[in-house]
Amino acid sequence: MKRTLALLATCATALGLTTLAGPQAVAATGCKVDYTITSQWQGGFQAGVKVTNLGDPVSGWTLKWTWPDSGQKVTQGWNGTWSQSGSTVSATNLDWNRSLATGGSADLGFTGTFTGSNPKPTGFTLNGVACTGSTGGDTPTDPGNPGTGTPLSVNGQLKVCGVNLCNQYNRPIQLRGMSTHGIQWFSKCYNSASLDALANNWKADLLRIAMYVQEQGYETDPAGFTSRVNSYVDMAEARGMYALIDFHTLTPGDPNYNIDRAKTFFASVAARNAAKKNVIYEIANEPNGVSWTAIKSYAEQVIPVIRAADPDAVVIVGTRGWSSLGVSDGSNETEVVNNPVNASNIMYAFHFYAASHKDNYRATVSRAAAKLPLFVTEFGTVSATGGGTLDRTSTTAWLDLLDQLKISYANWTYSDANESSAAFKPGTCDGSDYSSSGVLTESGALVKSRISTTDNFPTS
Repeated sequence: MKRTLALLATCATALGLTTLAGPQAVAATGCKVDYTITSQWQGGFQAGVKVTNLGDPVSGWTLKWTWPDSGQKVTQGWNGTWSQSGSTVSATNLDWNRSLATGGSADLGFTGTFTGSNPKPTGFTLNGVACTGSTGGDTPTDPGNPGTGTPLSVNGQLKVCGVNLCNQYNRPIQLRGMSTHGIQWFSKCYNSASLDALANNWKADLLRIAMYVQEQGYETDPAGFTSRVNSYVDMAEARGMYALIDFHTLTPGDPNYNIDRAKTFFASVAARNAAKKNVIYEIANEPNGVSWTAIKSYAEQVIPVIRAADPDAVVIVGTRGWSSLGVSDGSNETEVVNNPVNASNIMYAFHFYAASHKDNYRATVSRAAAKLPLFVTEFGTVSATGGGTLDRTSTTAWLDLLDQLKISYANWTYSDANESSAAFKPGTCDGSDYSSSGVLTESGALVKSRISTTDNFPTS
C-alpha cells in the first residue's frame, strides 16, 4: 500500500557507490577472504567477496587484491567504492559498513571481464595486512544447489494452474516469506548471515527483492542495481529459497512511465536467470492513480520481453489502487475478472496493511480467489504508512485467510528500518543476529512465528 518514505537522506547517500569521508582507517590484525564466482559467461563473470576481520575491531577499511591475469577487470561493484589500477583492485568501505568488529564481515560483489582463464585473485590484504583465510576455488561456482528438503528442491519450477500457484508435481502450494526494504537504503541487512537466518531459522520459502525504480533506485544506476538483484537471486537460490524480483514502482503511480526501463531491466534479468527455477517476476509493485486498462497495457508489453528469454517463470501483475484489486480506488476485482491480461502463467498482486485494510478487503480477496490467481507480494501488520501500532487481530485474520486459500505472501519488511512494520529493531543489521527474540520487533516476532511453521509441500 501507499507508504510514507520517511527515510534518512544520510542513509540513502551512504548506500550509494560513492566515496564517503569518515574517520581514518586503522590497521587490521588478521583477516580471511572468501571469493566465489557466482556465474560466468563468455568474457564476463560475477563474483562475491566476503571479508572477515579476525583481529581487533576496525573503523574504516580497504580490501585489496591482485589479478593473476592482466585481462581481468572489475566493471561494476556494490557495497563498496571500487577502483582498479593495473592488476590491483581496491574496495573501500561505504559509511554504513565501515566498522568491522572482531569476527565481523562485509559482503561485497562485482561484475567483471576477462580474456584468459579467469583464475582467482591473489594477495588479499585488509588495511595492508595479509588475509590468510579461504579464497574459494578457481572455477565458476553455481550456488544454486540447495540441500534436499528446501522449498526450492521440493517444489522445483513453479507454474500457475487454475487459480493456484503449483509446484513441479502440479499441486497447489503456498510460499511464505519476507520482502527486503529498498535495497538502495538497507543493503546492509542482506548478507550471508541474514539470509542464512531467513532460510534456516525463519524457515522462509521466499525472498522478495524490492528494487525501487525511483527514490535513489534503479534509474540512478541501472547496471549496478541489476547486478545487486542478480546477486540476491543467487543468495536465495543457494539457500533453497525462491526469489521474487520486484520492480518497485510507487511514484509516479502509472507503470507506463517506466516502461522502457522495465523492458531493459527484465530483458537483462530474465536472460541471466532463465535457467534458474527459483525466480518469480513482479513487474509493477503498486500502480496508483491509473486505470486498470493502462496497467493491463503495460503488462502486455513487458511480459513478452520476459517470455522471450524465460518462457517458464511465473509473472505477477500489479493491480489498481496500490495493488488492492481496485478496492482502495472504490472498485473491486470485477475489472480484472472481466478484462484479464492476455498472457499465460501469470498471477495478480494484492497488498494489504492489516491495521488499515480489514473486512471489505478480506471479502474482496475471498471472492477474487475463486476466479483469479492471487499472490500477496507485500503486506504489513500495521497501517498503510508502514507505521503505527501492530494490529494482531487483523493480521491473524488475514494470515488465516491466506493459509486457507493457499495464497502466497511476503511481509514488509526484513529490515531494521525505524518503522513499526520492520521485522528488526533499529541497529540490528549492524550485527549478526537476525533470529533471537532480542532483535525482533513485535511485528517481526509475529510474522516469524507464522512463517517458521512446517510447510508440508505436496509431492504426489
